[in-house]
Amino acid sequence: MKLKIAILPGDGIGPEIMKQGVAVLDAVAQKCGHQFEYEEALVGACAIDAVGDPYPDATHDVCMRADAVLFAAVGDPKYDNDPTAKIRPETGLLAMRKKLGLFANVRPVATFDCLLHKSPLKEELLRGADFVVIRELTGGMYFGEKYQDNDRAYDTDVYTRPEIERILRVAFDTAMARHRHLTVVDKANILASSRLWRQIAKEMEPQYPEVTTDYMFIDNASMRVLTEPRFFDVIVTENTFGDILTDETSSITGSMGLQPSSSLGEHTPLFEPVHGSWPQAAGQNLANPLAQILSAAMLLEHFGLVAEGRLVRDAVDASLAANVRTPEIQVDGGAKYGTREVGQWIVDYIRNSF
Repeated sequence: MKLKIAILPGDGIGPEIMKQGVAVLDAVAQKCGHQFEYEEALVGACAIDAVGDPYPDATHDVCMRADAVLFAAVGDPKYDNDPTAKIRPETGLLAMRKKLGLFANVRPVATFDCLLHKSPLKEELLRGADFVVIRELTGGMYFGEKYQDNDRAYDTDVYTRPEIERILRVAFDTAMARHRHLTVVDKANILASSRLWRQIAKEMEPQYPEVTTDYMFIDNASMRVLTEPRFFDVIVTENTFGDILTDETSSITGSMGLQPSSSLGEHTPLFEPVHGSWPQAAGQNLANPLAQILSAAMLLEHFGLVAEGRLVRDAVDASLAANVRTPEIQVDGGAKYGTREVGQWIVDYIRNSF
């Protein structure tokens, strides 16, 4: 198979982990007879520094002519610490989602048995947890009308029926392909936008009679993903709730450095780790590349390369079992491995497989 892949390393640790993701894709291409072509582009703080725009038109053009986007992370403290900044790296991320029509963020949450001890949660609660969070990505407060002065500010949480229907359809279809259990997370006891979500979900339920659908307020869901993670199969929720909830799930895997995601919609699909840019660690060979590498596996699987995706996942599992891990998940007394060393070990595993 031939694929054109847009490469967006972004900021902070992004370029370091991206190198490992691309190296893994190259190893798969060589091993399995595929051809992957890459085109790199700027996004985030580095794009602001270069051209004054966190998502330049040139970057959008690269994404639109690609079959897929592999993205790393954006963010820089000089913008985080300046509340008056008119342009921010994250603005580029929002613009990319909007322009590419990426309305469905899909984040799998699964445990690794050898890393259960790294979670702050009890092992007996975690073992066997395996669910997917589907977050609406282009609506809600992040994109609604905003205002701020010295004494007053607001963000409007706006959703339309078509926006809600299309993300719910993704969620119901995902549940059908898994264990046929869907949990709709909202705040329908308080928010009008949530009541519309719940109304439409109930209207759509009869179209999916094989799916068990339940409803949960976000405050309850935030507790239960940590106390009963095995209850869930597929969770669907709006943009703001989904952002918070999916970061919370990192306590289940033991590290945000282990969580990949995809963003799907109208144009080019995008694949990215869920963690941030961690600028304090940039250039120090500390960052865990596994979420980036697993995002590459999701990219392969999206295009029907299931065996190739499985090969990457097997390589990741093998690296963890061999204690080839970056510091935040290494066992006590284990050997020291950095970003490059972990990536190279996985590349070698793929090359030597079969």
